[in-house]
Amino acid sequence: QVTPVESGGGLVQVGGSLRLACTVRGRSSSSNAMGWFRQAPGKEREFVGAITWTGRGTIYADSVKGRFTISREYAANTMYLEINSLKPEDTAVYYCAEDRRRYNSNLATEEGLYAFWGQGTQVTVSS
Repeated sequence: QVTPVESGGGLVQVGGSLRLACTVRGRSSSSNAMGWFRQAPGKEREFVGAITWTGRGTIYADSVKGRFTISREYAANTMYLEINSLKPEDTAVYYCAEDRRRYNSNLATEEGLYAFWGQGTQVTVSS
């Protein structure tokens, strides 16, 4: 069973930083792209960003460009989301997921192309 596990969320002040981690358990995710999504209270889940299976390519939602950075550490089977300059509108539950396609460098923003979702980690930004 492939299970992504998110961690690193918490309560932080406006302008602060956090680093979220997504560790995939069950098998290696090195041949799959990975993505981050988030769901704010009362809103639908939205795409945040993704990283290719090689780790050389990333894409981000316009709302987070320049503030969020995705990376991955293959030895730990972990993907990271570095969040800087946090804003109140970044408050959400953050989810990671594995792209169901292997060795594909066309990063997806659609939820339907991702399988094996984690349970999420809460990020709360206080003003």
